[in-house]
Amino acid sequence: MEMTFGRRMLDMSHCHVMGVLNVTPDSFSDGGQYNRLDAALFRAREMVKHGAAFIDVGGESTRPGAASVSVQQELDRVCPAVEAIARELDVIVSVDTSTPEVMAQAVGLGAGLINDVRALQRDGALVAAASAGVPVCIMHIQGEPETMQNRPEYQNILREVSEFLTLRIRAAEQAGIPTQNIILDPGFGFGKNIEHNLRLLASLEQLQVLGHPLLVGLSRKSMLGQITGRDVDERLPASLAAATISAMKGASIIRVHDVRETVDAVKVVMAVKETV
Repeated sequence: MEMTFGRRMLDMSHCHVMGVLNVTPDSFSDGGQYNRLDAALFRAREMVKHGAAFIDVGGESTRPGAASVSVQQELDRVCPAVEAIARELDVIVSVDTSTPEVMAQAVGLGAGLINDVRALQRDGALVAAASAGVPVCIMHIQGEPETMQNRPEYQNILREVSEFLTLRIRAAEQAGIPTQNIILDPGFGFGKNIEHNLRLLASLEQLQVLGHPLLVGLSRKSMLGQITGRDVDERLPASLAAATISAMKGASIIRVHDVRETVDAVKVVMAVKETV
């Protein structure tokens, strides 16, 4: 279960925490807070101090209805942050992108993981990811971020997510990405309503039969607001509950905004699991 991310190796049978770093003006939770390099580096340093194994740098908001950005805009946002974090901090830098040019340049600057919410479906993405030679995270999405929440429908959410991911695994392998370099994300909130999300979370461990580590991102998401009635900046307790469930059900990476608190929750889960 060991996986190599650039110069670093992790045991993926354990659960690790990924800190979210959006260098965007319009992300749903922290847009505009870290789109200056000094602020981004300060935040990354803080998350590493709190126990993050990954820093996930994103330069394009994928919230429903978000405006698209040009390739050059995304490069200008992402590359300086990736380069500075990789140079200064002992952490795996993940690049949250669907854009082939950003994948190539970010990995060249030190990123050790490509995290693509579009599952390498953009033109050139499979080739770029294979050429980069680092692990990739393939996420399930129904539709495109701009329209994905317009009445998403499934007959069987677990089966359809599994079938989609299986097809994308096959495409990645055929493009030359080694199977041991593939991570899967069920895509909570991406083309799914609250019932779909809850059913998927309740069955999360069943996705392990696909044979790849799982990444889960539920931090501060709208489903948690629907359940609790809390605004986005008041969803820490709900986010911790979701992270704990995910870790108990076998997730290898939990992608979150609140690193310190999630690291503590994951430590408790791992201590319990190690006694079994």
